[in-house]
Amino acid sequence: MDCENQDKDKDGNPSTTGSFNNNNTNNSKYYIQGKSYIISISVLFLATIAFAFLLLPMCQYLTRPCSPQNKISFGCCGRFTLAELLSFSLSVMLVLIWVLTGHWLLMDALAMGLCVAMIAFVRLPSLKVSCLLLSGLLIYDVFWVFFSAYIFNSNVMVKVATQPAENPIDVLSRKLHLGPGMGRDVPRLSLPGKLVFPSSTGSHFSMLGIGDIVMPGLLLCFVLRYDNYKKQATGEVPGPGNMSGRMQRVSYFHCTLIGYFVGLLTATVASRIHRAAQPALLYLVPFTLLPLLTMAYLKGDLRRMWSEPFHTKSSSSRFLEV
Repeated sequence: MDCENQDKDKDGNPSTTGSFNNNNTNNSKYYIQGKSYIISISVLFLATIAFAFLLLPMCQYLTRPCSPQNKISFGCCGRFTLAELLSFSLSVMLVLIWVLTGHWLLMDALAMGLCVAMIAFVRLPSLKVSCLLLSGLLIYDVFWVFFSAYIFNSNVMVKVATQPAENPIDVLSRKLHLGPGMGRDVPRLSLPGKLVFPSSTGSHFSMLGIGDIVMPGLLLCFVLRYDNYKKQATGEVPGPGNMSGRMQRVSYFHCTLIGYFVGLLTATVASRIHRAAQPALLYLVPFTLLPLLTMAYLKGDLRRMWSEPFHTKSSSSRFLEV
């Protein structure tokens, strides 16, 4: 070490404080980079699996006429059908093209795969859980969009959503010392945690987080399951407090779906008026929950939907799995 860069203590001896601070800074830098690499690779893996799940019905339809549904063994990896192998191969190819190009359309496709997979595998058991979950996420979203700048001097939600991640190909080329030109032309990746839509002029992108799609989507699945349960339940007649006529014919699913589109339109208009990022759940939660709660109260289903919506005396009744 150069003596001119060393600090000295009172006795004139070199101090190790500067070296210690430099080591801490380097360790923190490597730790943050390591976490970024792990997050990027994990998101790529999850996006591959989710998009393969999204493509599976199409692949099953395409392979049904030409091959039986026999499973092919891959040893310890398990047994898979031809449709599953085809969907996984197409998903891997799509992810590789996205890694090489970073195109926003491919990122949106992977994000939609993540949305469909999460909505398909998660169930909301009751309206009470739905209200608590959406209300908590609404407070979380509003805090990080509107109030994080007062604490952290920047909008944390926008910064996290727009900050690009390291490209795995560039990382591997640097780690393996593959040469200065290897992997340098690949773009930095914007992870598929959101849907992006270019403006008419192409100068900027509008964003919609997948949480703003998945959470209302879980509520839509819940009310669709309840609509189907009510339709298939036997011996259910309208009570004296229930409304009849057109109100009974309107399903909870369509009411919530219309509220979601109105809330999404309101969030878009508010974003254009204020010219700043808006928490979409601030508009989506009231426009979906309030009409749903009002309709459930008018139909007399609020108490059942709140606690035990699918409880029935007959064990033979079935409801739709979304």
